[in-house]
Amino acid sequence: MKVKKYDNYSIIEDVKDFDIGQTLECGQCFHFNKIDDNEYAFVSFNNLFAVKQKNDEIMINTTDDKKINVLIDYLDLNTNYGHIKKELIKRDDLLREAIEANWGIHILNQEFSETLMSFIISQNKQIQHIRKIVKGLSERFGEFLGSINGVDYYSFPDIDQISNISVDDYKELKTGFRAPYLKDASDKLVYYKASANALSDDIYIVDKKIKENVFAGMNEEMAREELKKIKGVGDKVANCVNLFSLSYRGAFPVDVWIKRIMESMYFKREASKEEIEKFALDLYGEYGGYAQQYLFFFGRENNLGK
Repeated sequence: MKVKKYDNYSIIEDVKDFDIGQTLECGQCFHFNKIDDNEYAFVSFNNLFAVKQKNDEIMINTTDDKKINVLIDYLDLNTNYGHIKKELIKRDDLLREAIEANWGIHILNQEFSETLMSFIISQNKQIQHIRKIVKGLSERFGEFLGSINGVDYYSFPDIDQISNISVDDYKELKTGFRAPYLKDASDKLVYYKASANALSDDIYIVDKKIKENVFAGMNEEMAREELKKIKGVGDKVANCVNLFSLSYRGAFPVDVWIKRIMESMYFKREASKEEIEKFALDLYGEYGGYAQQYLFFFGRENNLGK
């Protein structure tokens, strides 16, 4: 993988096993807009990115080394997904069709606070509703980052900004019963930031410090139990945060879609979420999170189990 810089954009070359649309549209993130085929605008760590993909090249709207590195990390471009896909198919050939159909999915390395808040919002909400609330939170409490094709983009509010959002503010954004959960989560985020001694104004550095100083000594189960101390956070939300933000790639979130898909493909009967999680751990092991994403996108697109 090489980066070539031009006047006001850069091109990342020789990108393997990656598709920008499949990655952003598979239900793991909510802060983006589709501009055109294989072209998206999205916000990550207070940066506004415009990304256009053509085959194994990605054109991005920056020449700044730091922003380029943030993007490469966010899109998980340094991970060998070819190896991961081969390992998953070796463990279970039933995954072959899902992987071949969605060959370009990457698991994003997302900002911890945004991931936590977004998946609390996600409970019993459709993806479009989640995206609308995340957009509203950002517009009202974040910072203006710029415009692309006439659309304004705002950062997701950082931990200091989140700490000032009231339960009533959340309710005004149509979060419903989740409003007190979000307020409790914001208090916990302030605690995490203080525990990590994250004093920087750089949200990427703050995020890294929280992950390194608060969660680095925990295994996946310990991190899940820590997150479940937050009101309204159960196994599914905690597993999503583990997978999409804290890099526990064995995490296997089970929502309504995954439950239906697993029952349709493997159980041929109704199964409990706990039974499905154990089955996935035994079958996929440390690759459970990758399997979950291939299955989720494939199953949703093909209405498996519906």
